[in-house]
Amino acid sequence: MGLVELFLVAVGLSMDAFAVSICKGLSLGKIKLKHMCIAGVWFGGFQALMPAAGYLLGGFFTDTITKFSHWIAFGLLVFIGINMIKEAFGQEEEEIDALMDVKTMLLLAIATSIDAFAVGVSFAFMKVQIVWAVLFIGVVTFLLSGIGVKVGSIFGVKYKSKAEIAGGLVLIVIGIKTLLEGLHIL
Repeated sequence: MGLVELFLVAVGLSMDAFAVSICKGLSLGKIKLKHMCIAGVWFGGFQALMPAAGYLLGGFFTDTITKFSHWIAFGLLVFIGINMIKEAFGQEEEEIDALMDVKTMLLLAIATSIDAFAVGVSFAFMKVQIVWAVLFIGVVTFLLSGIGVKVGSIFGVKYKSKAEIAGGLVLIVIGIKTLLEGLHIL
């Protein structure tokens, strides 16, 4: 996986955290650098931790199902992408309050990084250099989450669904590319 692809995966994975950060920024009203950093550390940390955990779990199965790894990576990435797009069109409104305490941020960080676990499993099948990948994903998510808090305080939730759709489409495209490479079409 090249740097451009990894960047696209990182951005795609961070869209949920970005969207939640926008909502946090909206609910906080007047924000400080501290708020941006809190969101960045929680979301970026979990977006880095979850693919690492998925990679470790996937590593146990890599040798036995290498023949099908491109199909598994394709399936996971497309499934995650479709779910992100589906959530963007969901009618239920997420209620996010201004709290940034440990309990609130932990729950939000876990909820926004579940898909990163599945991506980590697919990274194991694709033999991605996981240390650099998770650091890159964590840094990108940290930055986008901090920016999201600021954007939320300025613009509100107007672009939340568009960010989720874009993230979902990016993951689907990368899944298709992985499948085509595994089938030796690309």
